[in-house]
Amino acid sequence: MKYLLLAFTFLSVFLCTSTVYKSEGFKVEYKGALKNIMHKGDLSAKVNLQDLETLEHLYALGAVENLKGEILILDGKPFISSVQDQELATSNSFTYKATLIVYTSIEKWKSFEIPDSISTYKDLEDYVYKMAKDNKIDVEEPFPFLLSGVARSIDWHVIDWKLGDNEHTHEKHINSGMHGTLENQNVEILGFYSNSHHTIFTHHSTNMHLHVKTSDEKIAGHLDGFTLGPQMILQLPEINKQGTKKSE
Repeated sequence: MKYLLLAFTFLSVFLCTSTVYKSEGFKVEYKGALKNIMHKGDLSAKVNLQDLETLEHLYALGAVENLKGEILILDGKPFISSVQDQELATSNSFTYKATLIVYTSIEKWKSFEIPDSISTYKDLEDYVYKMAKDNKIDVEEPFPFLLSGVARSIDWHVIDWKLGDNEHTHEKHINSGMHGTLENQNVEILGFYSNSHHTIFTHHSTNMHLHVKTSDEKIAGHLDGFTLGPQMILQLPEINKQGTKKSE
């Protein structure tokens, strides 16, 4: 009985001072759905961006209500691009509403230099998946990522949908507003990866949705295609495991 009591006491002390590891996670949320835009013509506002303004370290991408522009938010700073008088305009205001938005809050990122062998869209999609999995991110759930550096080429567009047009195609979305190709430009790209949100916030043929801005902030919009340049950087959410002692 004496030895049993000693053993119980030792176990109790051990449990009260043991190290508990807690993963710092994140949650990706979205409002609206591509399929409702494409098949139902639902362009109505799903959220006021001002409702998200207080979120710390906010990262988001999407489309302005009525498909009158593109949304990109990087660490709480919005870049809302639209076509005004046949010119590209960019606003840093939250006074917009979104018909589609994907967003999350990430405080810390982990950086990786992308191998020069990774250059195409498919290359990147496979690489992002592998690196996320290798770094303990749950790849069965949506997650964000960042890209930065000088890209060889970037195909982009900013939608300016004609009200009353109910025939939606990806090609018409690209051609409705301003679009172009950047060459050898320093860019920042926000992407969301998911293998289970096709026609929700990724198109049916891809697991990624990407928006881009140039480092001089003159152009921001939806990214349609690219060729990556050398020494570009991938950033993934940093998943920390912090040990804390439990005490009573």
